Amino acid sequence: MELLDALNQRKSVRSYTGEPASAQQMDAILAAASEAPVGMGRYDSLHLTVVSDPKLLAAIDAAAARLFGDPSSHPLYGAPTLVVVSSNAEGNVASANVAAVIQNMSLAAVDQGVGSCYIYGATRALAQDPKLVAALDLPDGFVPVGSIALGLTDQKYAPRVLDSKHHIASNVVA
Repeated sequence: MELLDALNQRKSVRSYTGEPASAQQMDAILAAASEAPVGMGRYDSLHLTVVSDPKLLAAIDAAAARLFGDPSSHPLYGAPTLVVVSSNAEGNVASANVAAVIQNMSLAAVDQGVGSCYIYGATRALAQDPKLVAALDLPDGFVPVGSIALGLTDQKYAPRVLDSKHHIASNVVA
C-alpha cells in the first residue's frame, strides 16, 4: 500500500472479531514502531509490551471503565491485543515519542488490514493501578504512556473524502 493511501484510509476501529492479528502481521506492525522518529534517537527510552492475556485485558478494560465513570463500558472495544508503549523519560518529548510510535503502528495496521485504535484513557487508568503496571513486567523506571488496540475486524479500510472538520488551519511565515 502507498503511504498516502494508508494515511487517507487510517481510522479508529472500535469493533473487533476477537481474532488477533497473525504473527506476520504483528511483526510488521511492531517493526513499524522502530521506524518512528524518536527525539535524539533515544530508542532506549521506549518499551513495547504486547498484551494478549484475556484476563489482563479485561482488568485494564475494567479499570478504564471505572475511570470513565461507566462500569458497563468497554474502552478497549474487545480488541484481542493491546500494545502498551512505555517510556522512562518525562514530559513532552516522551509523549511525542510515544505518539510517533503509535502512529507508525497504526499506519502499519492499515497496510496489514488489521484494525487499530489509539488508546489513551485506558492507558491512563492502567498507569494509575500499581497491580496492573506490575503485570506488564516493565523494565525499571518505565511507565505506560500510550497504547494501541489491535485485532481483526469486519470493518474495511477504504479511500475517504475528508470533510471540512478534518482541515487543520495553517499559515506561512516567510
